[in-house]
Amino acid sequence: MKWSEFSIHTTQEAVEPICHILHEAGASGVVIEDPSDLVKEWGTHYGEIYQLSPDDYPEEGVLIKAYFPVNSFLAETIDEIKKSVNALTEFDIDIGFNKVHLTEVKEEEWAHAWKKYYKPVKVSQTITIVPTWETYEPQPTEMIIELDPGMAFGTGTHPTTVLCIQALERVLQGEEKVIDVGTGSGVLSIAAAKLGAEKILGLDLDEVAVNSAKMNIELNQLSQSIQVEQNNLLEGIQGTYDVIVANILAEVIVKFTRDAAALLKTNGRFITSGIIKRKKQEVKDSLIEAGFVIEEVNEMDDWVAIVARK
Repeated sequence: MKWSEFSIHTTQEAVEPICHILHEAGASGVVIEDPSDLVKEWGTHYGEIYQLSPDDYPEEGVLIKAYFPVNSFLAETIDEIKKSVNALTEFDIDIGFNKVHLTEVKEEEWAHAWKKYYKPVKVSQTITIVPTWETYEPQPTEMIIELDPGMAFGTGTHPTTVLCIQALERVLQGEEKVIDVGTGSGVLSIAAAKLGAEKILGLDLDEVAVNSAKMNIELNQLSQSIQVEQNNLLEGIQGTYDVIVANILAEVIVKFTRDAAALLKTNGRFITSGIIKRKKQEVKDSLIEAGFVIEEVNEMDDWVAIVARK
């Protein structure tokens, strides 16, 4: 099968929204080539780094590569992607060089090659994420999340995901009811269940994400405690909850802080991430206006996670 590699030269700030655009457009895999990965001090939460070569990275900015099947709709899809990326400037997101290249590639060149770089990674004091094709012997105190991200979702080791899992580890005491907004691969829902939450509701607008999350939840034998539904943020959700976690863009978080407050019990926690540093104050202000008290602000690389209490 023939595939087209869509490559865009952009900024680190624009990585999350552009990846979202590419996934929404039906990308069958996304690669991020960020030269800062070559020079940063890697903590133990990232695990071992495999075979990083400077030749694979741009001198400045970030390269994002996505893969689309070559078909009659490809030109239209690429045009829509370009329009959506250009529209990010309306949200004050720096898209950098914004140079796009298209290259035809063979499926066997990339479909499985990425798996060799995805190894078990300890993301918190107790949780280690292990890809399904790896053999791993956990320590007695370790909890394992088995994950098959497919080609459309993250491996659970992005800083925003790590920050959310670490926050869940601090907040959850056991038997809580939790909502995971924008569940993606389902990794945060699975982490919540592993950490003792009694009932978790995972929500995502993307049907592919819903199916991916269900698959990973079954893989971890947690279908009894986690329910996944296709839903737009918190629209129409009823009941009361102890914790809501959302690893989404800052621009999206500020749209439903009041909805989150309405669903949380008094003293319930709202854990948010996917926030770039310069959007931190905007999210904090929105949380405070919705009736939250800011308890924690944690940072990793250029990303922020906030724990707020109702």
